[in-house]
Amino acid sequence: MKQHDLPPSGAPRERRIAGHAQDDHIIDTYKLRKKLPDATRCPSCGAIYHEGRWQWPHAGLAPPTHDELCTACHRVHDKYPAGILTMKGAVVRSHRADVLGLARNAEQAEKSEHCQNRIMAIEEPADDEVVITTTDIHLPRRIGEAMQRAFHGDLRMHYDEENYFVRVEWREG
Repeated sequence: MKQHDLPPSGAPRERRIAGHAQDDHIIDTYKLRKKLPDATRCPSCGAIYHEGRWQWPHAGLAPPTHDELCTACHRVHDKYPAGILTMKGAVVRSHRADVLGLARNAEQAEKSEHCQNRIMAIEEPADDEVVITTTDIHLPRRIGEAMQRAFHGDLRMHYDEENYFVRVEWREG
């Protein structure tokens, strides 16, 4: 998959990840190259950078002293998703509200623990199709697996070999 060969403008960030579905050779152009000062606040979503990661504000955090866009808001601003989930079939047409609710519920569950994992956009290019873009590679998989549990069907995932990107497709079986 070569769809995202060039890094987006204004995003000279790099990430090397070990473990999970991705490997050390995958680069996320949105990962910070250096740590930000503690108590940096994202002016767009209100997330706070604390102890080396972005998190939602909670009791015990120092008041914000710096402002900088978080990685998720930066991706949203640039319209440069890390994941794309496409869902197709008669189930999407006949149960659209359930499908969209399932996606939003999966996002809420993921976002409550990982504030950088969000839905960027939901598009409906056809009456039997929904396309969801996300700020991370885990949320499309999570939504796709929830679709498979709820409606069965065929779930396919493709992790880009060179970039921090996933394409997930769910089709009615």
